[in-house]
Amino acid sequence: MAEKEASIYIIDQGASTGDCHNGRVESDLDYSLKYVWDKITAMMAAGRKTDQLGVIGLRTDETNNPLQSDDGYDNISVLMPLGTVEMSALRQLQKKVRPSNTESGDALSAIVLAVDMIEKATTLKSGKLGKFARTVCLVTNGLGPVDPDQIDQIAQKINDVGIKLVVIGVDFDDAEFGFKEEDKDLVKGSNESVLKDLTDKCSNGVFGTAAEAILDLSVPRLKKTRPYSPYEGKLTLGDPEKYPETSMAIEVKRFFKTKAAKPVSASSFVTKSEATNKNPGELSGHTIQEDSEMVDAPDLSAVKSMRTYKINDSTSEKGKRDIPFEELAKGYSYGSTAVPISESEQNITKLETHREFTIIGFVHMDKYEKYLTMGESCITVAQKGNDKAIMALSSFVHALHELESHAVARIVTKDGKDPQIVLLAPFIEPDLEALIDVPLPFAEDFRTYRFPPLDRVITTSGGILTKHRNLPTEDLTEAMSDYVDCMDLSMFGQDDEGQPAEYMTIDDTYSPLLHRIDQAIRKRAAKPDDPIEPPADILLKWSNPPSELISKSTLQLEKLITVADVKQVPPKAKGTRGRKDVIKPLSGLDVKKLLGQEKRQRISKENAIPEFKQMLATAESENVFIDAANQMASITRSMITNSYADKEYPRAVENLRVMREELIHLEVPEIYNNFIRDLKQRVVKGELGGNRSDLWWLVTKTNKLGLIDKEVSERSDVSREEALEFPSIKTDLPSRVKAE
Repeated sequence: MAEKEASIYIIDQGASTGDCHNGRVESDLDYSLKYVWDKITAMMAAGRKTDQLGVIGLRTDETNNPLQSDDGYDNISVLMPLGTVEMSALRQLQKKVRPSNTESGDALSAIVLAVDMIEKATTLKSGKLGKFARTVCLVTNGLGPVDPDQIDQIAQKINDVGIKLVVIGVDFDDAEFGFKEEDKDLVKGSNESVLKDLTDKCSNGVFGTAAEAILDLSVPRLKKTRPYSPYEGKLTLGDPEKYPETSMAIEVKRFFKTKAAKPVSASSFVTKSEATNKNPGELSGHTIQEDSEMVDAPDLSAVKSMRTYKINDSTSEKGKRDIPFEELAKGYSYGSTAVPISESEQNITKLETHREFTIIGFVHMDKYEKYLTMGESCITVAQKGNDKAIMALSSFVHALHELESHAVARIVTKDGKDPQIVLLAPFIEPDLEALIDVPLPFAEDFRTYRFPPLDRVITTSGGILTKHRNLPTEDLTEAMSDYVDCMDLSMFGQDDEGQPAEYMTIDDTYSPLLHRIDQAIRKRAAKPDDPIEPPADILLKWSNPPSELISKSTLQLEKLITVADVKQVPPKAKGTRGRKDVIKPLSGLDVKKLLGQEKRQRISKENAIPEFKQMLATAESENVFIDAANQMASITRSMITNSYADKEYPRAVENLRVMREELIHLEVPEIYNNFIRDLKQRVVKGELGGNRSDLWWLVTKTNKLGLIDKEVSERSDVSREEALEFPSIKTDLPSRVKAE
């Protein structure tokens, strides 16, 4: 479980923090607040109620703190008491953090105040300190007064309470970071020395310059996750109940080892001003049952969702009638129909399983293919405190390791859940012996594709050719091999000693989606009106190969281009309406003229598709396209009308597919759209030999041969929404309508 946190940030608001230094266009205060706001919003995003945060203003115009009656605590104000942070409190805090009109206020006194506040807030009723991660962070430009008296006592108190002291200074010198301010103010230099001395005397002290702290903000912070166990029970081999003497049963606990991280989800909200000015049924298609008060955003209300279910009913006023949810039954697609199964019979669709984790066999490591791994991995350890289980699992793990084998197991994490087949691999470290498991695929999970070999060409007669224009030559293979070697990333990185090291380590590879969303949310929370900065460089590091590697492989790439005879493909000609791209043969001969191809005027039913293509290929005007499409449409309608059941459906669908593709290519989509609209009307009216709704489903749903929209062809005047709605026809089946 993550440790509770208590943090106090001390923000220097002296008059000098309103000035700009070292070429920056923003004041010292605005510059340092980048660090503070990021840390505060990160804590708020975690959403842990046990975390406490407070803010103290240093060198403020007024004095407002619990120790103000003592000497030395003037011009120090508690801007936000230690406690949980809400958005409303953050907005109030932002209004208070402004450069003051004074230079008075001792930084060490502010640290003492912060230590006192944290100690009181984290001390239990018994008088002992609670288990907290305590942090005091001072952000200053170092130009205010600092009294070095009693610095040793302050450091000792910080160590006794167990506080981590962080001092972030604007333009503070940092040799490790490589920054040194020229012509430094004498007061600032002296204050730096005092604060550096204080952090050195603290057992957990950090001293740094603001530039480095702000730069480190671009490095994503990984969320600490709590261990989650999807299974706790016995790992068995054999049947312990029937054969207790010859079977194995080990008490184990299984945890996630790797699990896909997901970005935070968004919720729907509506402003109260809009919600109160409209009736619930008029809110842009969303139904709001009642306003839900948002603590951090009182001007917003959460959107409540409600579902209604309707069926067509000619006797109703609007032609539809609401039905209660209890009358619905689930329907499973079975071809073009739906098979209903009532709620009471849902158990027949589920496999009855019982919770178990049992080994069903073993396989040698060499026989396991890496591509078989599916899903997330888990780690199985022996039950804590069970010496017998620890010894038994250790023996099993070492046996697998010595025999270079994996175990195959069947696991059901809960009664009634779907079973999984997993592969168990031994995992041995000095302080841990465990089994790592990954899911294995079932037969239905495989996708088998066959491709022609890359090193030979097999002719239609079964002959094998090793030299062919489609096969790479030895020079091309060698050039490609050299280029791949030059682009090798595996050891392109460097370690601390400058030696080759792994370039793309898992620890440095962050999810751009995850952290970009997190960055945008935190920025918008802190500064709602400011634009979101571009993604951090560390998130884009893996978007392109390293420039040094590209430069290094330039010669090999040029050689590869030369050997492969790579040429730029000319851009596709615009305005191709009514004509196809003519492919020029390598020989330069006009094959059509040599064969004496004549213009076709009629299309036969027996050879419709080739003759349709031939008629389009020899067409000289758009009228020929219309004539060819009309003939093809007539043939297709005749097939459907005379079809016994669905016997002629495949031929009709293929005619439609070819017709659609050819007319898209010729950029005359309106011809096909007119035809398919007419076909729908004939199907609805039953003019094609009776009820042909199953054909319509096959055409529009299964084969996606509906209207040609603008996304498919720029020449089309059909919108995407119209194309999606087009396949639907009137039916008596119930429909589900969702309103939010």
